[in-house]
Amino acid sequence: MLDMHSEWFRQLPYLVHTNRELGLMLRGTKPLAYFADFIGREPDICTRYWRMFDRHVAAGRLTKRELIEPCPGAPQLEYRMLFYTLPGHEWRIDAMLALLNEPGAWSDDRERRFGELLGYETWQIDHWLTHGRSPTDA
Repeated sequence: MLDMHSEWFRQLPYLVHTNRELGLMLRGTKPLAYFADFIGREPDICTRYWRMFDRHVAAGRLTKRELIEPCPGAPQLEYRMLFYTLPGHEWRIDAMLALLNEPGAWSDDRERRFGELLGYETWQIDHWLTHGRSPTDA
């Protein structure tokens, strides 16, 4: 979560998208937003944020896909993935799902593709990969 690392994120030479997704999308600078959580355990602030997105879906400014799946290893829990895209960028959802479902360990190549799908610029992804992620991500 952004608050846990706010000082570290402030030192980056660019603004991370976290908690800024909707504004970036409405300006046309972010093509895809991705959220995931367990159904019934979502923080209220997330539910309110998603409703703000949904108003723009209803107005035709954004598109939405929601996937609900049982949680591997805990079938009593359901896992929700929400994807919002700018119109014409729906293909990014399928590409993100393919990326997330690739077997094997997460790699720098996968991290790069993840960032590209979310709309980060090449130099931002390069900086992220070169200078490392948050110290607690290691």
